[in-house]
Amino acid sequence: MLRNILFITTMLVWGSCAMAQERPDQAFSMQLKELMEQENHFVDRYDAAVWMKDMEGRLKRRAPHIPPEERLKILTLVHRYANKAGVDPQLVLAVIEVESNFDRYALSVANARGLMQVMPFWKDEIGHPDDSLFNMETNIRYGCNILKLYIDMEKNNLTYALGRYNGSRGRAKYPNKVYAALRKRWAL
Repeated sequence: MLRNILFITTMLVWGSCAMAQERPDQAFSMQLKELMEQENHFVDRYDAAVWMKDMEGRLKRRAPHIPPEERLKILTLVHRYANKAGVDPQLVLAVIEVESNFDRYALSVANARGLMQVMPFWKDEIGHPDDSLFNMETNIRYGCNILKLYIDMEKNNLTYALGRYNGSRGRAKYPNKVYAALRKRWAL
């Protein structure tokens, strides 16, 4: 009985966080669509290689169950899309850790999906309803661009932007979890 009450309470809390997420206005949707269609590129190959080597060791310690080729793919995608969006790649790794603990098939009770726990409504917002949010590249690309637009929307107030990303703007719990993960594992 107590177990059921705890489960229902947890579902209500998680559901209320997801319900706090607001659909973007048309201008926000257009900005996101533009970001999603820009060409992908690495900023500097040498820096990327050094970053990859360092972060691969950290990710291996954090998620040893992930096969090496999948770890490298996650890191490559995070580096590419975070840099492309103008977001700190280490911050993106901290967000992924908190959101899904690096489970590419994570599914929240609010129906957020994948590594960065992207809500399905974003596919319609950018005009790609057939995209799979369990595809690592798609998920990371969406998540990095959404996070960047929230950072811009909040005029670089990272706490508010992270809260918006999580659907809990104005509450410190989620941003503090991301900051703790960033400090503990991902900051250079």
